[in-house]
Amino acid sequence: MLPFRIVDRIKFVVERQLVKGAGFQLLVVAAFIALISIAGGLAVLAVGQKFDSVGAAVWWAFLRLTDPGYLGDDVGAWQRFVSTLLTVSGYVVFMGTLVAILTRWLIAKMEELERGLTPVTLKNHIVVLGWTRHTLPLLTELLSASGRMRRFLEKHDAGQLNLVVLSEHASAEQVHELRMEPGIGRRARQIILRSGSPIQPDALHRVACLDAAAVIVPSGHIDAGSLLTRDVEIVKALLSIAAQARQYNVPLPYVVAEIQDLRKLPVIQRAYPGAVEVVAGDATISRLMAQNILHPGLSEIYNELLTAGDGNELYVRGGETMVGMTLAEVAAQRPLAIVLGLLKRQGEQWKVWLMAPTDSVINEEDRVIMMARFYAETDLNPKLLPLPVVQRGCPRIVTAAPVQKLQRILVLGWNRRVPSLLAELSSYHYRPFQVDVISVVGAAERDERTRRHLGKKVDMVVQHIEADYMVEAELRQLQPAAYDTVMLLSSDRLASGEEADARTMVGYLQLEDVLADQLRRPQLIMELSDPDNSHLLYNHGSEMLISPMILSHVLAQVALRRELRVVLDELFTVGGAEIQFRDPGDYTLPASVDFQLLERTLAKEGEIALGIYRSQADAKGRHLRLNPPRRDYLDVKPGDRLVILCLTDQVSD
Repeated sequence: MLPFRIVDRIKFVVERQLVKGAGFQLLVVAAFIALISIAGGLAVLAVGQKFDSVGAAVWWAFLRLTDPGYLGDDVGAWQRFVSTLLTVSGYVVFMGTLVAILTRWLIAKMEELERGLTPVTLKNHIVVLGWTRHTLPLLTELLSASGRMRRFLEKHDAGQLNLVVLSEHASAEQVHELRMEPGIGRRARQIILRSGSPIQPDALHRVACLDAAAVIVPSGHIDAGSLLTRDVEIVKALLSIAAQARQYNVPLPYVVAEIQDLRKLPVIQRAYPGAVEVVAGDATISRLMAQNILHPGLSEIYNELLTAGDGNELYVRGGETMVGMTLAEVAAQRPLAIVLGLLKRQGEQWKVWLMAPTDSVINEEDRVIMMARFYAETDLNPKLLPLPVVQRGCPRIVTAAPVQKLQRILVLGWNRRVPSLLAELSSYHYRPFQVDVISVVGAAERDERTRRHLGKKVDMVVQHIEADYMVEAELRQLQPAAYDTVMLLSSDRLASGEEADARTMVGYLQLEDVLADQLRRPQLIMELSDPDNSHLLYNHGSEMLISPMILSHVLAQVALRRELRVVLDELFTVGGAEIQFRDPGDYTLPASVDFQLLERTLAKEGEIALGIYRSQADAKGRHLRLNPPRRDYLDVKPGDRLVILCLTDQVSD
């Protein structure tokens, strides 16, 4: 073995001390200062300078090392030479090194604080586990839900709203994103970022999940080929929260979780014994897309009811203030809202009763389902004149008639929701479909994923074609004008929503160019991932669904009002109460009709009038007008359709 040199040994020892942190680095600097002071004191003593003791000489050297102002007090060439060397060494060692160590320590401490590693000390706050495409619109929804949020805070005895977001790598860049988000802005100070992964128990402790009023777990993006899916992360997070609750013997918080695969629902319920609501993200968007294919124009209704902003929303109000009243009386006293039905408690579950008879009496435990523009409009307002009481007749159940004509659908793009969309379309047994899926992803891979998701033979024709719809020649070969519906899907394989939407929008513009010289124009449906991109295509001729905004709205509203989840499931799935379009000629209406008269006319048929869908868009590009003022005349024109709520008997598998 080779012998160590003494210099190398000293370097090694010094290095090991320096890497231990700022405290040890300061000790090393202090040792150097002591050594230089001792050497300087001994140097002046060696030439006969008069000092009372060695300590006085070392102190003299230390003062010159730390303060250059003493240079003028020295006499003699040697003493001035030594003091000059000490002063220069002081600048290098004492001032330079000390300032560098303290500056680096302060920067490291600030970076550590920015990473959000300190546990929060909050109670009754809302936790969002994950920074995904849904996070910013989800936070915007929570901050904008004033009426629901006020009731939520009162219920949990909280003075103000505090949001805590667990991000994989919390950073100043994400704080900047929060401040620049139009719906957040200055309210970003109500949002606290913490670093960590939902699968880490210490990260869940860092955001104080056990003390939260609600925990929201949005689904995120996982790299292709990874064995860890977002659903697996969610199950692991729920197991960790449950384990911590058992360890500290505290109640479990209320959780709203979004899963990609609805088949994981039993696993979620087994993993988490507390209050949990599961939103099936892929299935929800697939259901909306499928109904949009069957009823063109429904996307505008979804975008109004299921996104924040101007327009109507669904509200669930407690029956405490309406005990003993009938639904007809409640509707008459709230002229700015439309009463849709009731929620009845059945044990731990809720029974949805949309289009309940208007003579149904409300109990204290019941919930009333309404549609209104603002939360305050669902309250009793003595300043508003009540409406005449309208009794609705027995609901007319609409039976879907079998359709013989084959409906051809062209899907441009691929994401994880395509198999779920195919499964949803296959549930409509009374309609034959042919679906051609176009993507640069290998056809064999897509076919395998579809087969694994469905688990059985699909009762419709599905073709997976390898092509790039961004190439005009390949797009023309597909002959999109020959299809009934063309869908452009946002890719989930790209790094960001902006990149995915850029490809989708360019594909749409190219599709419009291909269809420009065609006599037949198919229905166009476009899916986007980034809400900020919805206004880039001016006066576009397609229907648009912004998946993150819709799912974020559902997650936020279900977190604030748990019962809303079963209402949305009933309203936007096959069978039961559904929103449909009707020809005004199907009803006996006068030439000039206001919304109040339309409401009474449809009530005789057992249906609920929701609004009107114009054949020609207004100046803002909108066709839909939901819940207009009762006294406003509708001015029905040829091609306009009525928006109604009715009962259907078509049930999916």
